[in-house]
Amino acid sequence: QVQLVESGGGLVQAGGSLRLSCAASGTISTNAVMGWYRQAPGKQRELVTRFTSSGSIFSGNAVKGRFTISRDNAKNTVYLQMNTLKPEDTAIYYCNLQLGFANYWGQGTQVTVSS
Repeated sequence: QVQLVESGGGLVQAGGSLRLSCAASGTISTNAVMGWYRQAPGKQRELVTRFTSSGSIFSGNAVKGRFTISRDNAKNTVYLQMNTLKPEDTAIYYCNLQLGFANYWGQGTQVTVSS
């Protein structure tokens, strides 16, 4: 079983920065792929950015150039550095881990950007 715990959300003014963390525990395979998604009120959950199975990074157009994903394999942790935040970035941010056909989600962390 895999558990994902996010941290680092909060309230920030437009133009500011936040860094989210996601720590994975349990049985983690080296083939696991991790990433970040978000869901704004009244909208569907969407991809923010993620690692691919080949180790490259795929990001949504809305965050390219502003958000950066990184990882510490020794700690089974991924990070999301969010810069130049905009009010439209307000959402619950979810950590995701995919392993084969299994899909795991964290509980989510709220990010609110004020104008």
